[in-house]
Formats: sequence, C-alpha cells, structure tokens
Amino acid sequence: MNDLLTDSFVSDAKDHPPPRDADIEMGTRVPRSNSSNSDMGMEGFNKQIQDVEKQVEKLSVLLKKLKEANEESKSVTKASAMKAIRKRMEKDVDEVGKIARNVKAKIEGISKDNLANRQKPGCGKGTGVDRSRTNMTNALTKKFRDLMTEFQTLRQKIDDEYRDVVERRVITVTGTRPDEETINHLIETGNSEQIFQNAMQEAGRGQVLNTVEEIQERHDAVKEIEKKLLDLHQIYLDMAVLVEAQGDLLDNIESQVSNAVDHVQSGTTALQKAKKLQKSSRKWMCIAIIILLIIVAIIVVGVIQPWKSGNGA
Repeated sequence: MNDLLTDSFVSDAKDHPPPRDADIEMGTRVPRSNSSNSDMGMEGFNKQIQDVEKQVEKLSVLLKKLKEANEESKSVTKASAMKAIRKRMEKDVDEVGKIARNVKAKIEGISKDNLANRQKPGCGKGTGVDRSRTNMTNALTKKFRDLMTEFQTLRQKIDDEYRDVVERRVITVTGTRPDEETINHLIETGNSEQIFQNAMQEAGRGQVLNTVEEIQERHDAVKEIEKKLLDLHQIYLDMAVLVEAQGDLLDNIESQVSNAVDHVQSGTTALQKAKKLQKSSRKWMCIAIIILLIIVAIIVVGVIQPWKSGNGA
C-alpha cells in the first residue's frame, strides 16, 4: 500500500512539476526579482553617462584639431592655403556645435531622470543611489562646461592673433606700422586694397594683391568661426547654471545626511546611557532584594526562636 502511494506521488510530481518561482512550503508564487529594480536603475544610468562621456571625448578631439589648424594658419601667406584651412575649421566647428547641443540635451535629460528616480523604493532623496547619481551627473556637467570654456578661450585667442597677423602683413607690405584705426578698419571689413594703394604702385599690383586676398580670406574665416564658436557660449551659460543648481542640491543632500548621522549618533549615545542605567538599576534592585530577604530571615528566626524549642526538649 505504501509503495502504491509513493509511486502515485512520484508520478504526479513528474507530470506536474512545481514552477521555478514557486515556494513549495507556502504553496504560493514568489515573483522573481527584476534586474532593473535590483540595481536601483543604475545600469541604465551608467550607460547614459558612458554615452555622454564618449561625445565629450569627441569634442576634446575636435578642440585639439581646431587649435592645430589655428597655429597652422599663422604662417600661411597665400589666400588658397588660408581658404583650405578655413574649410577644415568651419567643418570641425559645425561638428562641435552639433555634438555640443546633443550633449546638453542628454545631460538635461539625465538630470530629469535623477529626479524621477527618487520615486523608486530605496532611491529617495539623500539615499546612496541618489547621491551617486547626483555626483556623477554633476562631475560630467562640470567637465562639459569646462570644455565649452576652452572653446570660448580659443575664440578669443583666434581674434587676438588675427589682429597681430593683420598688423604684421601691413608692416611687411608698406614698411610702416599702421595706427589703431587702420587695424580696426581692416579687422572689421577685411578690405585692405585701399591701404595698400601706394605699395601697389611701388611694388606692383600683382605682388601686393596676393596679400590683399589672403587678408580678405583670413578675415572671412575668422569672422565665420568666431560667430559659430560664439553660439556655444549660450550652451556654456546653461551648463554653468546647471552645475550651480546641482552643486546646491548636492550640498543640501550632504547636509541632510550629516544631520541624520548626528541624530543617529546622539540616539546611539542615549541608548548606551539608558542601557548602563538599566544595568545599574538591576544591580541595586538585586542588592535590595537580598537585603530584604536577609531581614525577613532574621525576623522569621526571631519569631520562631528554634533554640528555645531545643532547650525545651
């Protein structure tokens, strides 16, 4: 009979195996842990950060190329060579603007996701997950902001060096140092033919015309690149505001965490004191009970007076 019951139980178990996520003892299903919940959303967040970091690295490479092209342009004396450099730089600057706007949008999106992530269990404001996300986002935003600052520094450098190059060209052709008004006019218009009228008559139009064309080409290049780099300045300002906001938020979180730690430490100290007082109270209570028992024993002995009973016998 027992064998029949055993065979029946085994057969039923084979035909209807318990589900993998079932709790056999309780007879209920235990839901599997979701990986996106188990890592508090950090897996997707880290991927977003890595994607933005790659884009920021591309900006660093483009910045280096623009700096090299600017250095190369200083020694150029022909309009055709300047035109080739201009095309390269404009292409790189266009790419910088495209990537920078994309990075800005992604960082702003990550910041919004950080706020939304606080609604998840265990991810509230001030938690380890929240502080980690805020720290990483703030560090990436600062890196991007600093890179935008470097592009603005390059823009100013190109403008300053353009002035020096134009002044040297005028000195080379005319043999005299131009005044500030003449340099400012050249920088604003790029038109140098009028300034070189006398030099054309003395040295020949063809020879001077090459310099005139080169200055005009340089002027157009500098103005176009400066305009495009200036468009990045707004992105820099937006990132500066975001960094400040994130910094204030992080300071507030750290302050709350510090206060919480202080409260916990104070509570721990109070509990330790209470524990010591409790031990001390128990000690004195035991002593009091022992004394009370001794007194009771003395009274009982005094009442019974067992020595009298012995003498009477």
